[in-house]
Amino acid sequence: MKSKVFTATALAILALTAACGNDTEASDGAANRATAPASSPAETAATWAATQAATGPATAGGPFGAACSAVPASGEGSFTGMADDPVATAASNNPVLSTLVTAVKKAGLVDTLNSAKDITVFAPTNDAFAKIPKATLDKVLADKATLTKILTYHVVSGKKTPADLGGASLETLQGGRLTVKGTGEDYTVNDAKVVCGNVPTGNATVYIVDTVLMPK
Repeated sequence: MKSKVFTATALAILALTAACGNDTEASDGAANRATAPASSPAETAATWAATQAATGPATAGGPFGAACSAVPASGEGSFTGMADDPVATAASNNPVLSTLVTAVKKAGLVDTLNSAKDITVFAPTNDAFAKIPKATLDKVLADKATLTKILTYHVVSGKKTPADLGGASLETLQGGRLTVKGTGEDYTVNDAKVVCGNVPTGNATVYIVDTVLMPK
């Protein structure tokens, strides 16, 4: 009889010890998770962009489009570099967008764009601006009010993913609306084609387009 009692007691102690061990491991795991440093938005974006650069634009959720190949592979103007900076600064480091940057500076919109929270920018390439006759472009660049209307027509609220775009009518910072059509990696914004889309910056998602968008 004593043997049976002893055995039952021993089994109970072993079960209790195992349970305590599991509780300790769970507690330690929770403590580790609680004290693990959270990644900043910039670190998360930079890590994501680096992954996209390594695996290629075809990776789901990454930059896409034929013109993405013109974006520098390294440095501040690369996808990784742009992910670290607010949108106006990011664009200034990308040679594909130098004319746009000049226009943004002339309109006095650098601080406005850099301080905005969670926006989407449809950014015309240098070739897009080159489609405008030089005399007309020079006149617009010299007219701050008109230039501001045009540039703010390229900005909408929220970081739009490709899934948000197809068939969307988006209200712009200027007050007008943009009509976006397409699916997958093929989109148009009004009459412009997205040539490199879903590019992350510190505070915005950028879709590079081949035509300057003109408000009515």
